[in-house]
Amino acid sequence: MEPSPLPDGTYDAIVVDADDVGDGVITLELTVLAGPEKGRVLELRGPAGEHDTMDLLGIPATVMVVDGIPQVRLEP
Repeated sequence: MEPSPLPDGTYDAIVVDADDVGDGVITLELTVLAGPEKGRVLELRGPAGEHDTMDLLGIPATVMVVDGIPQVRLEP
């Protein structure tokens, strides 16, 4: 994933858009749901894995930022 504009921390979010950009890579747009960053929209790019972009829309996620590097955990 690309560096995040968020401070280090853990953020509850929801997937508002997902796009398959090819070569096994997807772009996710996530909106932070609570705290001082509430309403902030993040665009992160990473490996698609087994995910279908249409199935990702509206699902909850957790964004964890450590040393400026975000990781996303998608809820089942």
